[in-house]
Amino acid sequence: MNRAIRHGGRLLALTVAACGIAAATALPASADEQPTRQQLTADCASGEGKCTFNSPQLGEAYLGEFRQVSDSLFNCSTSDATQSMTWNDTVGSTDSAGVSVTAGGKIAGIIDLSVTATYSHTWSSTHSESSSLGMTVKPGEVGWISRAQVMQKVSGTWQTHYDSPKWDHYYWFFEDTITGPAKNGTDGTSNAVVVKSRKMTTAEKKSCSADTAHDGRAFVQQR
Repeated sequence: MNRAIRHGGRLLALTVAACGIAAATALPASADEQPTRQQLTADCASGEGKCTFNSPQLGEAYLGEFRQVSDSLFNCSTSDATQSMTWNDTVGSTDSAGVSVTAGGKIAGIIDLSVTATYSHTWSSTHSESSSLGMTVKPGEVGWISRAQVMQKVSGTWQTHYDSPKWDHYYWFFEDTITGPAKNGTDGTSNAVVVKSRKMTTAEKKSCSADTAHDGRAFVQQR
């Protein structure tokens, strides 16, 4: 019997019968009769399932959230503290269930192959970047460097094909949306690196005088 089922997202199964391939109407099924998205994804990653990411649709690029990418500069002195700070940032990709899409793995490679074939440009599951930037921190303040990466969503349908029926079917399908880093300048959106600062908390100010090594000086605290 051919059945289309649901589990944490739309899952559709097709069975190869003597008369060909067909999809039946959606029917409820117990947990032991159907795979989870995680199980199907694991089979795609291991190669047990022959998987493709079909009909990819790229969303419009947008600027992701700012994240601290450097150590923090605390200024316990009475004058401005200026220092060059090194920063580094690595941004990865996640699927619609919030699971990381590993760089260089089968999943990332399948998505890249699909996007490249459709849009004639490569897709990357991770982006790493580093540099240095001079910053000035006022007395009694803490400064750091933050960065925001251009991001983009790609939606499509996973098709998993088994040589022998698994969960009573040769084919399983589920929809997915991957969120990952996009090339700088995509859709006119650019990465951003900024210097941020804030006032020290009362406890941080007390630690300046409590620690003789920091009293009247600026110091760097690792993030």
